[in-house]
Amino acid sequence: MESKVVLITGGSSGIGKSIGIFLSSKGYKVYGTTRSLGKYPDFDHFSLLELDVSVPESISEAIQKLLEKEGRLDVLINNAGIGITGPIEETPHEEIQKAFNTNFHGPIHMMKAVLPAMRQQHSGLIINITSIAGYMGLPYRGIYSATKGALELVTEAMRMETKDFGVHITNLAPGDFATNIASGRYHAPVEPKSPYKVPYGNTLKMINDHVNDGKDPICVAEAVFAIIRTDRPKIHYKVGAFMQKFSLFLKKILPDKQYEKLLLNHYKL
Repeated sequence: MESKVVLITGGSSGIGKSIGIFLSSKGYKVYGTTRSLGKYPDFDHFSLLELDVSVPESISEAIQKLLEKEGRLDVLINNAGIGITGPIEETPHEEIQKAFNTNFHGPIHMMKAVLPAMRQQHSGLIINITSIAGYMGLPYRGIYSATKGALELVTEAMRMETKDFGVHITNLAPGDFATNIASGRYHAPVEPKSPYKVPYGNTLKMINDHVNDGKDPICVAEAVFAIIRTDRPKIHYKVGAFMQKFSLFLKKILPDKQYEKLLLNHYKL
């Protein structure tokens, strides 16, 4: 049986790299993307394509190259993303737009680019990597939560719109995992005279500690592998620590203000 062709955006590091290495070990033909191939001259885990998810022309060129070489694309994993933290009032709007361009508009551009080929094949799977943070408005991570929550809803809609094409679309929401996302995240500076100085400073430290103490991203790779092997993927999947997933259950059953109080207590606000 011919190996499935998999494309992973943001595949040169972090969760994307872990997924790529794991799927390669299972016999899949894996392509990852990076905005700059020149930064990875010795990358030999799987093939890399130069692609910027915020530039539609870049996407079109990369998809065309892949299809010319392989003749098909079986799985798209929309993993590329950036972090952003800060009081919304003090976060420069250009940084908010940048986060949406990568985390929300980028996956939409990617899906638009691959759907014609998948429709022609009458088969295909799209996995959008979102976040457990996308299920709730988290203090000082509100913009990040919004980008991921928006992608969750778009996935729900596109599943219904594409149901007759033989294409499956699903969300996979990770919790905190030990990756380098903190180093590439934009965070609004903790200003000495800011009214948010103390609570934001403390929350930022807590966020970084959670990432550093996070689980091995191989857990996400294993979840992706399980989804690929499923004939009928669910709409939503979550992977992460028990308490992170349990927080979603609490959000469903608790009154809004009680749940908000839990978050405030958790972040010591």
